[in-house]
Amino acid sequence: MVKRERSGDIDEEEQKQLDSASKRQRQDAVQIKEEDVKAPIDLGTSDFDDDDEGDGRIHLPKSTSRAALKKGIECPYLDTVSRQNLDFDFEKCCSVTLSHVNVYVCLVCGKYFQGRSLSTQAYTHSLETGHHMFMKLDNGKVYCLPDNYEVVDRSLDDVRYVLNPRFTPADVARLDKDVTWARALDGTEYMPGLVGLNNMKRNDYANVIIQVLARIAPIRDFFLIPDNYKSVNSVLVLRFGELLRKIWNSRNFKGQVSPHEFMQAVILASKKRFTLDSGSDPVDFFSWLLNALHADLTGGKVKKPSIITQCFQGELEVVTEAGTGKGKAAGASEDVVERTPFLLLGLDLPAAPLFKDSLEKNIIPQVPIFNIMRKFDGEYVTDDIRAGRRRFRVTRLPQFMCLHMKRFTKNNFFVEKNPTIVNFPVKNMELKDIIPLPEDARSTKYDLVANLVHDGKANEGTYRAHVHRKVEEIWYEVQDLRVIDILPQMVALSEAYFQVYELKG
Repeated sequence: MVKRERSGDIDEEEQKQLDSASKRQRQDAVQIKEEDVKAPIDLGTSDFDDDDEGDGRIHLPKSTSRAALKKGIECPYLDTVSRQNLDFDFEKCCSVTLSHVNVYVCLVCGKYFQGRSLSTQAYTHSLETGHHMFMKLDNGKVYCLPDNYEVVDRSLDDVRYVLNPRFTPADVARLDKDVTWARALDGTEYMPGLVGLNNMKRNDYANVIIQVLARIAPIRDFFLIPDNYKSVNSVLVLRFGELLRKIWNSRNFKGQVSPHEFMQAVILASKKRFTLDSGSDPVDFFSWLLNALHADLTGGKVKKPSIITQCFQGELEVVTEAGTGKGKAAGASEDVVERTPFLLLGLDLPAAPLFKDSLEKNIIPQVPIFNIMRKFDGEYVTDDIRAGRRRFRVTRLPQFMCLHMKRFTKNNFFVEKNPTIVNFPVKNMELKDIIPLPEDARSTKYDLVANLVHDGKANEGTYRAHVHRKVEEIWYEVQDLRVIDILPQMVALSEAYFQVYELKG
């Protein structure tokens, strides 16, 4: 029997077996890959189960778009809320991204952060610092991070109220009837409606005007209820209303308010005419603010009435002598008579003496307010190169009369301050004894509501306000954060710069 030697070639039979085995291996590999693709990737949940600890899966929190609800008794971090660190007066933007969208406040440290989902600033802050309680600033809802559940508890209502104070018509009606004192978290007492305002740099000119407007009852009552201007699309109006509600809030955590958000709105609306860094004239700010609020409330229709015109607007009859000035009367054959509305009246002070007395001291002159108000008696002639020779007469009295004593005179070289003392009554200033008034005027007596004083040199110095708290019949002096009571006699001896009088009913 002869053996057959293999020459290296494979029989057909063996080749078929090898091909079949290779085909089965390829099919098994493809099947394994398909199973891997179809198999779901389990991300787990935020609630860790004991049974899943050893399965090797990575667990991530739930989606934060829908947070579970838990009562305060179920949250172990509710007692970490630190109310003394909370301050809702500053601009509500993230302290990291400076974004105003979806901002939360940490109820432990008081800082503002954006978002609460994964990789957001609030979520990261909760992990890094161990601060777990966050409140959303636009709706007041409270969440616990990083577990991401909403906390519902009545003990957080006081924080929501400080974030957004609310007044009912019944609350507003009691403001001038009940003597109210409140206590801050640090134990200090303060008067709602008469609190100190923070001077962030040089915004004392705005603080005194805010104090004045907060004492004018119709303005206060209108802006304390947001429904009165809910259809107004103006940041300035909204911020002014928020500021007044914070000033009159009797449940504040602290006894002062910072007008930061309001001043940011002023900077934008005035196109940086009034800022925090440079001082301005409070009378200029008062005039601009009233006109801006009136324009926003009326939708730009200047002749349409608003709460501003109802309180401050009066009417003057202006007679310009023919042939004077550079206006209509320049080429007229007869005197030009015009009726013009006004929000405030400017009073000219007599010039200060140039020479010293026998004791080598400057004499500070005094003038009664009745003398300088004769400018509006219809006979006193005011001479101006551009406007001409004019006479003024009041034809309609405003409910609140604003008087501006022109103390500052500007020339080509410097600004000079007039130190003349104006003697004025605090109560029952009778206008009919000074100027002719319209016959239909039901009342002609005015009581002083607020008095602004400038201390220091021109272009320098500070402003302070004397305001009358009607519910107590007591005068207070307010300068930024300082609020002290003062005698009415001291108010009458001050260098008055701007005053607001209320018409007696």
